[in-house]
Amino acid sequence: MKRTIIKNAKIINEGEIFESDILIEGQYISKVAKSISPNFPNTIIIDAEGNYVIPGLIDDQVHFREPGLTYKGNIYSESRAAVAGGVTSYFEMPNTTPNTTSIKELNNKFNIANDSSIANYAFMFGGTNSNIDEILRTNICEIPAVKLFLGSSTGNMLVDDLDSLEKIFSNVEIPIAVHCEDEQTVKNNLKLHFDTFGNDIPINYHPIIRSEEACFISSSMAVSLAKKTGARLHVFHLSTARELELFSNTIPLKEKKITSEVCIHHLTFCDQDYDKYGSKIKWNPSIKSANDRDKLWEALNNDLIDVIATDHAPHTIEEKQNPYTSCPSGGPLVQHSLVSILEAHHNGKISLETIIQKMCHNPAILFDVNKRGYLKEGYYADLVIFNLNNPWKVSKENLMYKCNWSPFEDTTFKSRVLHTIVNGNTVFKDGVIVESKMGQKIEFNR
Repeated sequence: MKRTIIKNAKIINEGEIFESDILIEGQYISKVAKSISPNFPNTIIIDAEGNYVIPGLIDDQVHFREPGLTYKGNIYSESRAAVAGGVTSYFEMPNTTPNTTSIKELNNKFNIANDSSIANYAFMFGGTNSNIDEILRTNICEIPAVKLFLGSSTGNMLVDDLDSLEKIFSNVEIPIAVHCEDEQTVKNNLKLHFDTFGNDIPINYHPIIRSEEACFISSSMAVSLAKKTGARLHVFHLSTARELELFSNTIPLKEKKITSEVCIHHLTFCDQDYDKYGSKIKWNPSIKSANDRDKLWEALNNDLIDVIATDHAPHTIEEKQNPYTSCPSGGPLVQHSLVSILEAHHNGKISLETIIQKMCHNPAILFDVNKRGYLKEGYYADLVIFNLNNPWKVSKENLMYKCNWSPFEDTTFKSRVLHTIVNGNTVFKDGVIVESKMGQKIEFNR
């Protein structure tokens, strides 16, 4: 059996920071103790030298583009970027080509990931106006959630029929994850600006087209429907201060029926940054005002928001240079999610313990992930070692995204991921992918 001991670690786990050693046997953490001796031959020793050791991040929202859109990215390339950033498990979205709206396509993704994913993987099942029977046939221990797009998306995935929506909310027992933007509001705003500017609408108008109103109309409708039906609702990528009134922090996460997520880009950028970054920060929902960003930070720290994710969604740089109406929304983030949040820690916006709660523990709680998201004996050995003060600059040479660009290019981060372990195997070390295809299918306790 393969054995690894991590020595001299500063562990961040379950709201505490403490020094300890960690013994990994096979794919599991078998012991966490003050001092562990290598009593077995050929034990691998990793001296953390006072660096921090955390559970591997669980990113609950990524688009890895396979199948059908692999010129943008694929499960292999983007899972490489994920582990380089400390993400050891991910939930991939269903708006690939074909859409993941049938058990056949879900199994196809499992087969692809089994052959190529470096990180652990799960795939959300997409809902449509007409596939409720297929949704109810899925094995709920295999998928984290049913994903619904309540605004425009790739393929036939816009759920805009209220009867179909209520049927899904009334019958699905697992979390329903939603993208909330009111389609008609967006269309009306787009027409208004198109009539003025044509196809080449200035990017600064994106948060006016994809407006606060569009988000609130849709998210408030989803929350109302969840309350009516008793559905377990998770609202993706909050982007406005106004939406925060829809959520509660008065009960523990395990007891919440309605939860929320915020993404790296909505915590990092604001509408004043469109002049600098242009379409590189064009996301849906849009990046909005500095006040919205500040209120999202406040809500994250007071538990109105439960999870931090990326909504990693790569496109080629050529696509991102298209005029507004043909420029796709989204961008690559999964390699830089942890270091960007650690930068916020350096700036006094969030504690290390809260980072781990929102990026490791809470996704595991919210989606009932089996034996991941914590640094505990008997859990899978998904671990990340990082140095809090080891500055480095993002450049094309150290990007691992297939699209080979990032809104963070030329940014210097103070913190650095040194070592990523997936299921007991070192997959990333000192800037290099060491081993591949080490990811496993994530299981859910239901």
